[in-house]
Amino acid sequence: MGSFTLKKRFTFEAAHHLPHHDGKCRRLHGHSWVGWVEVKGIELQASGPQAGMVLDFDCLSSTVKPMVERYLDHYCLNDSLELESPTSEAIALWVFRHLREEGLQLSAVTIEETCTSVCTYSE
Repeated sequence: MGSFTLKKRFTFEAAHHLPHHDGKCRRLHGHSWVGWVEVKGIELQASGPQAGMVLDFDCLSSTVKPMVERYLDHYCLNDSLELESPTSEAIALWVFRHLREEGLQLSAVTIEETCTSVCTYSE
C-alpha cells in the first residue's frame, strides 16, 4: 500500500558554536539555515475542509512559524535551544521533539546547515 509524504520548508538565520569541536566551528559563527518537516499518511481526509488531504499545509505552517520566531530566527542556538553543542543533529532532534509536543505527528525533520551539509532525524 502506498503512502503520502508532506514536506514543509522553513528558514532561519542563526548563530552557534560547538565548544568541543577541534576546528573553526568552535568559534561563534552563523548560518542561513533551512529546515524541513515531514508528515506521512496513507489515508486522505474524506470530508470537510481538508477533504482529499493528509493534512493541510497551513496546519504545518501555523505550528512551525511560532517555533521559528521564538527559538530559532536571529538567536544564538546554544542559548535559545539550551544546547551546549547545537550540531545539526542536535537541532534536528530538538525541532522534532518540540513539534511533537505541539501535536504534530512528524515522520522526519531535516536541517540544512549549509548548502552541502544536511542532517535528517526520523523515527
